[in-house]
Amino acid sequence: MTVALIAGQGDLPPHLANILARRGKHPLVYELEQFPSSISNNIARTRFRLEHFGSFLENLRALKVRHLCMAGSMKRVPVNPALVDAATMPLIPRLKTGLAKGDDGTLRMFIEIFEERGIEVIGAADIDPELLPAAGIVNGPLPDGIENEVNVAMSALSEMALKDLGQAVVVRNAKIAQREDENGTDAMLQKEIPKSAMAEIPDVTRLIGEENLENAVLRISCIRGEYIDNINGILFKAPKPGQEMRADMPLVGIATAINAALAGLSGIVVEAGGVMVLNRALVRRLLESLGMFIWVMPRGRHER
Repeated sequence: MTVALIAGQGDLPPHLANILARRGKHPLVYELEQFPSSISNNIARTRFRLEHFGSFLENLRALKVRHLCMAGSMKRVPVNPALVDAATMPLIPRLKTGLAKGDDGTLRMFIEIFEERGIEVIGAADIDPELLPAAGIVNGPLPDGIENEVNVAMSALSEMALKDLGQAVVVRNAKIAQREDENGTDAMLQKEIPKSAMAEIPDVTRLIGEENLENAVLRISCIRGEYIDNINGILFKAPKPGQEMRADMPLVGIATAINAALAGLSGIVVEAGGVMVLNRALVRRLLESLGMFIWVMPRGRHER
């Protein structure tokens, strides 16, 4: 099975590309010109512009691609009429309508276009099912009042779903402290990090990248002790009701864990079957070492 991977930014596309390569199924990697991925140079990549989307589709057909995965973060970019090629011109009205919708509506439009051409869109978890952790407490005791925090979070996500925006919230003392917007979960969490601690993020991330976990934990612990008076609250992340999961399943990774820790949160709650956890063992070790928890909440436990 040849898989075309439209790779956005973040750690997920390199993970999927490496998984496929290890299986001997080297993916055809494509990137939007404005959002190059961090996939290593030893994997061939082809860049394209949305103004050449029709030509991109013709290329997929010529290569007899039957499966495609969209992974990584990308922002919507305006279509430049001067750059539209002949193959894309018939698609322009549809692209403009789709891009004017929210995130979910935009992705559904692209999926429909691919499927009309006989290309099955698969999710990242179809490539690596290990990305989806089973329900249960992954580590750490749950704090008192967690049910109230979760109920508040679920209610907020239902409201956010009406605007097709956001998959995560920060809850403190049973009140919404932050809501995710188009800038993503990590940007939301960084609004909760004391400004004096923001400069520490690159050094902590570097230590994690070098797998120097003990020193990273020590540094984060010092930051939490120095800049944060009260450790409390949760990051809650779950799919929006009716969300298109193949192209936009929520994700938690090591960067999210670092930001949640520096924001002074007690832990992370995600919905089982609806949120991927990348580098799960490392995320678990980091949080556990900091006295934080991650709870994979059973799906359907709370009504939205």
